[in-house]
Amino acid sequence: MSLIALLGRNIRRRRHALGISQEELAFRAEMKRSYVSGIELGNRKPSVEALDRLADALCVDPRSLLDPDSYMK
Repeated sequence: MSLIALLGRNIRRRRHALGISQEELAFRAEMKRSYVSGIELGNRKPSVEALDRLADALCVDPRSLLDPDSYMK
């Protein structure tokens, strides 16, 4: 699995665990919903700043979003 796909998967799983929509995550991270969707699908490569804002919005350490063992189901 590519790093971008892993990041998207972990963001989606954490978002689902919190029970929030893409729209809510985008609002919390001050991003557009379509940008969040693109990251979750692995179609967008977020900047370090965007990754940090998403991690803050998801209440996690940014490194956990890149951990292959994070949010395992």
